[in-house]
Amino acid sequence: MQPELNIGTIGHVDHGKTTLTQALSGKWADTHSEELKRGITIKLGYADVMVYKATDAAGKTFYTTNEKDAKAKKIEPARKISLIDAPGHETLMATVIAASSIMDGALFVIAANEDCPQPQTIEHLTILEASGIKNVIIVQNKVDLVSKEKALTHYKQIKQFLKGTSIEEAPIIPIAANVGVNLDSLLQAIQEHIQTPKRDEKKPPKLLVARSFDVNKPGTPIDKLKGGILGGSLVHGVLKIGDEISILPGAYRKKKNKDYYEPLKTKIIGLATGSEKLTEAKPGGLIAILTELDPALAHSDFLVGNVAGKNLPETLTEITVEVTPLKRTMHNFKDALKQNEPVILGAGTTTTVGFVESIKKKNAKIMLKKPLCIDGTDQIAILKKADNGWRLYGTAKLT
Repeated sequence: MQPELNIGTIGHVDHGKTTLTQALSGKWADTHSEELKRGITIKLGYADVMVYKATDAAGKTFYTTNEKDAKAKKIEPARKISLIDAPGHETLMATVIAASSIMDGALFVIAANEDCPQPQTIEHLTILEASGIKNVIIVQNKVDLVSKEKALTHYKQIKQFLKGTSIEEAPIIPIAANVGVNLDSLLQAIQEHIQTPKRDEKKPPKLLVARSFDVNKPGTPIDKLKGGILGGSLVHGVLKIGDEISILPGAYRKKKNKDYYEPLKTKIIGLATGSEKLTEAKPGGLIAILTELDPALAHSDFLVGNVAGKNLPETLTEITVEVTPLKRTMHNFKDALKQNEPVILGAGTTTTVGFVESIKKKNAKIMLKKPLCIDGTDQIAILKKADNGWRLYGTAKLT
């Protein structure tokens, strides 16, 4: 069964985000290791979770991820979800903006053993609001480390922190992820508050490529070679075996000291999610696509950051965007974007270096080192230099 929705996990690295992912899925979110030399990467880690609806001996309904739950007298699959994780702080923030088009909801993890809000927690709320992700559940983790009174005080701090924001009414679920306490209540909240959205299957398919690899072992005979494999998430549409797809901006090339990208076209030979083969793929989870591409093209995440599908937006080497600076608590930007300033842009699963050509009020014209395949629906993360590193400055959309 393919996961039917993606849920982002957001929160301070020490608040137990990864432990929660492991408690629900039984594995650490698997991330790819392609580092961008300029210091920031859009990394997506996926962990699939099968949620079961169960009934106990007293006839009470509860949710579990354990197919053999001892309390269950009756049990059936409810739905499969995919938790999407991103490591780090700046990376996480850039990822949530850039990949918001594939996130149907979010779990916002806040630890009960620290006062709320912490500086990073404030920034993560800013990101959630900027990303437009509406279906959010607050996970009050580590309640096993505090007294009942402290947990209630912390709960009130969270309520006060969320007051007047777009997620003011989000449910707050107390848990202890490391020992699995109250995960059934969290699963129930996910089932009730993060519905599987209606997908537009008539829209042309658009997939964000988050992985690419060559599965052939050295010495494989030519007639046994398999084509390159793409891994990623569908934003919309449906992919089927036999479909012809485009991959944009394509493969990086260098000719006579000039860098360029060559658009690719290929045919889908096979589809899978996890270890399960599919005949067609829809939005939700990480999809693996076996193609007719030369496997060398897909080797070692070479095609990560591309967009694959049909009727894709045109590839742009220069963009004009409306910029919305974020209110940052942890980094002080001395000034706004300036002409000739280098920036890093994140969109989908790609990052590119750009140079600000001109600024007019809220609009910036930016020349791109690597072209982007985007349209007006895509959120863009803008990072600029501050405090000896690349920091998330704001969000942008094409004008």
